[in-house]
Amino acid sequence: MYVGRLLVAAPGLVAYRVSSRSFPNRQTTVHDGKVAVVPTEAAEETDNPYVAYDCLESVDGRVVAGNGSHVDPIAGKLSRGVPVRDALSVILGAMDFERDDYDTPRIAAVVGSDEASVGVVRRDALLAESVEEPTLVATYEETRPRAFAFEATGAGEAARAAYDLEFEHAVCAAAATVAGDADGIEVEVATYNGRED
Repeated sequence: MYVGRLLVAAPGLVAYRVSSRSFPNRQTTVHDGKVAVVPTEAAEETDNPYVAYDCLESVDGRVVAGNGSHVDPIAGKLSRGVPVRDALSVILGAMDFERDDYDTPRIAAVVGSDEASVGVVRRDALLAESVEEPTLVATYEETRPRAFAFEATGAGEAARAAYDLEFEHAVCAAAATVAGDADGIEVEVATYNGRED
C-alpha cells in the first residue's frame, strides 16, 4: 500500500518517512540543529515547493516533525510558549492542505519526553490530539491518526524502522528521541537514506 509521507509519534519518540513515486531522489540531512528533506545530486530540478523542507526541529525540549514548511512555524509558536494543541491547530489551519494535484494533507507531531500530539489537516478536516501510544498518520490512506505497532530503541533504530515499514516507495527517513525531565532534556536525532549514513 502506498501512503506517501508518514510519521509515527509517541511520548519520547517520533519517526518520519518520505515515501514518493514522483520525487524519489531525496535524502534527509542534519543542518543547523534541524533535519531537512533535500534533493540528491541525481534529482532533476523542480520548482515544486513541497519537495524540500525541514522535517524535524528541536525546540525547548520537544521535537516537531512534519511533511512540509509548517514544521518551522509550529516550532516558532512553541518557542513563544503557545500550547502544543494550539500551535498545531493554528499553523495547520492557517497553512491548510497542500495545493497540489492530490490535495495532500499536512501532517505533524510534537513530542516531548512524556507527551506526544499529532495533527493533520485534510480537505475535509483539521485534527489535533494528544496520543499516549505509537500513533501513525500519513498523507494518503492513513490520514486519520491511529494506534500503530512501532518499537525502537534510540533515534537511529527508529529512523531505520520507519524506512523499513512495509509501505511502498520508501525514499528516506529521520527520527528523534526525547528523554529526561525538568533537570535536563536530551534530544537524539538520526537520519536514514536507504544506506548506512
